[in-house]
Amino acid sequence: MPSVPTPSKAGIIESTSGERHIPSSVRADGSKRKEIRIKPGYKPPEDVEVYKNRTAESWKHRGSGGVPGAEGLKEDKKEGSDKGANAKRREARKKAKAAEANREGKDVKAPEKEPTKPEEVVDPEVEREKKARNLKKKLKQAKDLKEKKEGGGALLPEQFAKVIKINELIRELDALGFDAEGEPKAKAEEPSA
Repeated sequence: MPSVPTPSKAGIIESTSGERHIPSSVRADGSKRKEIRIKPGYKPPEDVEVYKNRTAESWKHRGSGGVPGAEGLKEDKKEGSDKGANAKRREARKKAKAAEANREGKDVKAPEKEPTKPEEVVDPEVEREKKARNLKKKLKQAKDLKEKKEGGGALLPEQFAKVIKINELIRELDALGFDAEGEPKAKAEEPSA
């Protein structure tokens, strides 16, 4: 038994000989509508595939998905692992190298993910000096802004906030063992002694 071809959205049926037509039908009033032949190559607007922008579609259905963006994540998980193409190539090279070494009879251990670095010992003196240099720089900027203000220049609110913090910066330098100029206190006291 031959299979009945399925009509397109416009109702066009393609016969086995390649001819396309809309079959005859009966109208609601009982009269008969005759068969319509379709020229080769013609595609009615109903059958034209409409381009669907994924972003626009997601915007139209934004309230139905729950968490925004979660639908895209679900699709990505189904496609495969979340590794990038380069990471997959790297893994494949490592496996190939290990397999080659096994064939040659060499004893090869699995490469580590990332070589561990020895912990750097943090010198508290260096950290103290680093913080003092940073505070000294801020103090210099604040003093320059104060001079600008006293000279009649207009300051932005952020700049004005820096000027207000001058005393606080000096206190922090003092707590670290530095004077108001950013010099170590021990050195400042030695020449006067």
